Amino acid sequence: MATTRVIGLDIGSSAVRAAELEFGGGARTGKVAPTLHRLGEVALPVGAVRDGEVVQPETVSAALRQLWQDTKFESKDVVLGVGNQRVLVRDLDLPWMPLAQLKASLPFQVSEMLPMSSDEALLDYYPVAEYDGPQGRTVHGMLVAAQRDTVTANVVAVEGAGLRPLMVDLNGFALLRSLAHGDLARATVAFVDVGATVTTVVVAANGAPRLVRCLPSGGQNVTNAVASALSVSGPDAERIKREIGIGYAPPPEQAPAAEAITSVVRSLVEAIRNTFVYYAGNNPGAGIDVVVLSGGGSHLPGLGQYLSSASRLPVNLGDPVAPLRPGKLLNRQSLAGRESLLALPIGLAYGVAA
Repeated sequence: MATTRVIGLDIGSSAVRAAELEFGGGARTGKVAPTLHRLGEVALPVGAVRDGEVVQPETVSAALRQLWQDTKFESKDVVLGVGNQRVLVRDLDLPWMPLAQLKASLPFQVSEMLPMSSDEALLDYYPVAEYDGPQGRTVHGMLVAAQRDTVTANVVAVEGAGLRPLMVDLNGFALLRSLAHGDLARATVAFVDVGATVTTVVVAANGAPRLVRCLPSGGQNVTNAVASALSVSGPDAERIKREIGIGYAPPPEQAPAAEAITSVVRSLVEAIRNTFVYYAGNNPGAGIDVVVLSGGGSHLPGLGQYLSSASRLPVNLGDPVAPLRPGKLLNRQSLAGRESLLALPIGLAYGVAA
């Protein structure tokens, strides 16, 4: 039986992470779970990646070379993720045609709805459903338009490390692939990935994306607020942030830090809640059933309860590793408590082979 190994690569603001999955024939049809062979992570210095976009390509390339050396990935082919506020995602209905032709026609069909020239954009289309409309057979899906330079910056860093990007995928779609399994594939779910400086929200119904939004805030913004309020270093602010959390009564001496945390988290949670409200308003009678958190920022103590209270929805922590078979080289115990950080690289690997 033919197998395919794929490496998903997530370039985040605080670290680069990669996951190597193997897909056999059964894995492609969903009858057999993919095998997770290798996982790796290398931290990035603050400022190397800003708002999901590489600004110091040499620094990121060096981190990627270190990641490949430490993890011993056998291939240099990767699926690269992209996702920030310069990536537009919106619903779009188009006349039916074969998918390759439909994608080729995008520059001519969507130029007037873009906030940028179609020459400056990289365009993709994710079909969700088909129906018979007034003009005949119609495809309902999601248009993805990314500013070319924001993608190019990430590709340059990857190629600078000697790696070969096979494709560039939207982080939101990767998030959905890695977490929408079992009961979550049969419900209306809001997947919320809280990264360092970007939070990705994907609302999916029965496993199909219905709304994707990137919010310009995350765990690093909380850390920065604590550092500023207390005039302490970044590592100290990170430690204090984890000690205090959100929604707990802090001792008096930690009140300034608690106020800083609350200010940033309240703003982020309000933006997430407003995204849920927007979805509900555009989909009457099809409310969200559950929220699934992932990403490093999701580990802030109390965040799940805080978001649940604000949204009046149950909130769980996602586990993209659970549906996978562990490879012989994988130390499953070493991942305990860190599973939700791996949603993006695992989901990116799914994109080309699933």
